[in-house]
Amino acid sequence: MLKFHASLFSMLAFACSACAEQPATSQSSKSFEGQVTLAVKYDYLLALPSGYDEDSTKRWPLVVFLHGAGERGAKVEQVMRHGPPKLIAAGKSIPAIVISPQCQPGQIWNPHAVHALTQHIMQSHRVDEARVYLTGLSMGGFGTWETAMEYPHTYSALVPICGGAGVRFVMAEKIKHIPIWIFHGEKDTVVEPSFSTRMNEVLTKLGAQPKLTLYPGVGHDAWTATYDNQAMWDWLFQQKKAAAR
Repeated sequence: MLKFHASLFSMLAFACSACAEQPATSQSSKSFEGQVTLAVKYDYLLALPSGYDEDSTKRWPLVVFLHGAGERGAKVEQVMRHGPPKLIAAGKSIPAIVISPQCQPGQIWNPHAVHALTQHIMQSHRVDEARVYLTGLSMGGFGTWETAMEYPHTYSALVPICGGAGVRFVMAEKIKHIPIWIFHGEKDTVVEPSFSTRMNEVLTKLGAQPKLTLYPGVGHDAWTATYDNQAMWDWLFQQKKAAAR
């Protein structure tokens, strides 16, 4: 049986460097480059698979789960309301290291922090770098798309649920090599299904082979059926990068 370990992860996310300004002219043309430093803190739940402590040489898949807006807060146990941590708490055995961070109140997922946490777990635990998976629901679905587009060579497969990439669909070329299974409820009034169908269409036109499941008659909660679906887990753990980077 998997057990949860609550931990804290902090990082500094950086965005671009120095300042530069051209002299003003009658047809003024100026440029500015600034530096922004953002402190990011994630409490997280870590679940180790059965057998992790019995074989010190075996490397395991890693599943990174991003929750939705309703689970933001200062009590990491809230993350167990949905998704993999809920299943683990109920006794489901997932044959992988599962990391479930919590987004702070009023914040959205920072792709650089999500990636940094992923790297931290990869360095501190016995992770199979060719089998690192990213999934999330609603706000976490958006975070899944965004993180993958920022770091397209880290994750071996994606399972975004009732999320979307917004205008980042124009960057879909960056992730066309990643196996992706998209899930959405056809009657979702919180995040329109078009967010998912557009990404599916764009990726398909680029020559990718994404999978798309639209649940008939289902609203925003597309995640319960998805994470309860053993076929999704079987598919996920079959995905493996040809070579770890």
